[in-house]
Amino acid sequence: MEIKQQLISYIAPSAPATRRPASGSLPFLRPEIGFTPKWYRKALGIDFGEKWHTDPGYRYQTRIKMYQELKERFPDTSIGRIDDNSIDILTGTYGASAIAAIYGIPIRYDKEQWPASEHQYLSENEIENLAPPDLDQNTFFHEFIEQIFWITQQEGKIKGFMNWQGVLNNAQRLRGQDIFMDMFTAPERTKHLFDCISTTMIQAAKRLHQEQKRYEDILSFFTVSNCLVNMVDPELYEEFLLPFDQRISASFEVIGIHNCAWSATPYLDHYKKVPGIAYIDMGIDSDLVKARTLFLESRRAIMYTPIDVAGKTISKIWQDMELIAQNFGPCDIVAADIEAGTPDSKVHDFIKICDQISGKFL
Repeated sequence: MEIKQQLISYIAPSAPATRRPASGSLPFLRPEIGFTPKWYRKALGIDFGEKWHTDPGYRYQTRIKMYQELKERFPDTSIGRIDDNSIDILTGTYGASAIAAIYGIPIRYDKEQWPASEHQYLSENEIENLAPPDLDQNTFFHEFIEQIFWITQQEGKIKGFMNWQGVLNNAQRLRGQDIFMDMFTAPERTKHLFDCISTTMIQAAKRLHQEQKRYEDILSFFTVSNCLVNMVDPELYEEFLLPFDQRISASFEVIGIHNCAWSATPYLDHYKKVPGIAYIDMGIDSDLVKARTLFLESRRAIMYTPIDVAGKTISKIWQDMELIAQNFGPCDIVAADIEAGTPDSKVHDFIKICDQISGKFL
């Protein structure tokens, strides 16, 4: 599959990291900065509970406050923004729990954290009889589409992205930790669950794209979040998950693959079998040279942990960024989930380091 356009990392205010289409020229090292809901709650007193996720009007009001806070504390940066004008009312809605909620798993909300799926797991019998829900008849999805209509009326377009996650991530929310044993003891049942989940992921994303395309031309893409991939060995990934990542890729113009800050090295050769990868991220301990070689046309990204941002010295961060630039660049540096307590000065220094090193390679 041809890579029509690269994807880059994007973190809307108080939202988990996701991806968006790239535009214009990109820095050699492009920092993407994100803060947790708790960071914004401490600064602004925002309640990120159920209302934030179900009431787009409330989300709209709080997003404006968050944009203003970021502009005051980090002027001359684009932290949190898609562009200079759009107000993103969509990204971050339901956190990473939307697909599980479509399957009936309740969402547990928190005033200062992202929502999470309740630990109400499907039984073996329920999985064997599982079918992809009819989205037209699904209460949760209907309420989500009602929010989309509100956003359209408010903004005249639908800027932003939903985090539909990855097959294994969603399966864990439906089945719990038993999903890892199921691959050995009940492989066909496991593949059936993965098949249902991937079908719903594709259908939900396409429905949202359909609404967005009514108002502007958009790139049809999907980001697979493989946050739990390191819980399975490469052979299990190839047998159980690669076919579904390939199916998802075939359903969209391009695809992104997110690995959190884990080492992606054991999975790189398998990922190469997924066509149309426009973005791939990984931890700094990955084989960066190999990853750049395999995914030369993709936008690459390093997930730089909030612990590293807060705890490492400026000198050590500089060394890390130089290593990344030399072996992996050009790429994004994703500093997500920064918590309250990390000094603003450290964030400013982090951005400055990326800018200064970028200048050496342009």
